[in-house]
Amino acid sequence: MSNTFGRIFSVTTFGESHGPAIGCVIDGCPPGISIDEDDFIHDLDRRKTGKSRHTSQRHEGDRVEILSGVFEGVTTGAPIALLIRNEDARSKDYTDIADKIRPGHADYTYLHKYGVRDYRGGGRASARETTMRVAAGVIAKKWLAQHHGIRIQGYVSQIGSLKPTSLDWVAVERNDFFWPNESQHDEIAALIDATRKAGDSIGGSVTVVASGVPVGLGQPIYHKLDAQLASAMMGINAAKAVEIGDGFDAVEQGGDFHRDLIANDGFESNHAGGILGGISTGQDIVCRVGFKPASSLRIPAKSVNTSNEEVEVVTKGRHDPCVALRAPVICEAMMALVLMDMALLHRAQCGE
Repeated sequence: MSNTFGRIFSVTTFGESHGPAIGCVIDGCPPGISIDEDDFIHDLDRRKTGKSRHTSQRHEGDRVEILSGVFEGVTTGAPIALLIRNEDARSKDYTDIADKIRPGHADYTYLHKYGVRDYRGGGRASARETTMRVAAGVIAKKWLAQHHGIRIQGYVSQIGSLKPTSLDWVAVERNDFFWPNESQHDEIAALIDATRKAGDSIGGSVTVVASGVPVGLGQPIYHKLDAQLASAMMGINAAKAVEIGDGFDAVEQGGDFHRDLIANDGFESNHAGGILGGISTGQDIVCRVGFKPASSLRIPAKSVNTSNEEVEVVTKGRHDPCVALRAPVICEAMMALVLMDMALLHRAQCGE
């Protein structure tokens, strides 16, 4: 089922939304990285549900158990196994749709591909799985910072038609929306509240930026850095679009404007998003990910059941009115996993 990501620094996740636990196995991790269970708290808390009225009200502790690959506080080079136990799953919320196909979900495709599906919260297709990507990303972020001085940050860059009027990185971590302009907080809260009360959902986008990236990460043709980033981001639940640098805005630009001129002290602009020919330029890597509106809604919808009979579907339970609100840390993690894999590949061929 393609549950493994990465070539050298590889991450295999396992578990379902309403199973007893979720987890991952990280292989190819260099030895000597200082890691303990408390290192995971910050990023997992940033991803966690139930922190405000604006996200799903599922309350999980999300405490990581390190089962292997770490001895006396440092990685050993052996596979690292991480486990998080599910503590607040309410499978009864899905009893009414056990034989119904939810529109906009993976129910239809999973059932037709495998002949069976886990209807409890989407099973393997649930965003709960991304918790382990965030956990693996913590290790990647730490290594990238220590070895290359790389810093990775994400923020919500659009909700519906609403966009930030300024970018303040300090503000991003001081509000419930990972939004870079605190003066728009009330406007966003009103939009999310109205969406939630209507039983509906709304789309959004996340921008993630990696600074301090050295020149040379990525490989031409079949393993381009931007191609790997696009694949990683599109592998996140509900992601429907990815842009690198100016992205689709480049369609309306002239070549003289878009090309990033170079002076003896560096590039004069960054329309390319820090990547040329599939290889990092040393500038900030800028990636934007678009997320669709969530499909678990209280608004009745026409669909079919597992016998292909027409039925009405209403999804109960605890769901996000805007999935993008919890996605910045997930996008950061996927950026970190790609960059660490690319850095190790570069080291293997070219040295540090």
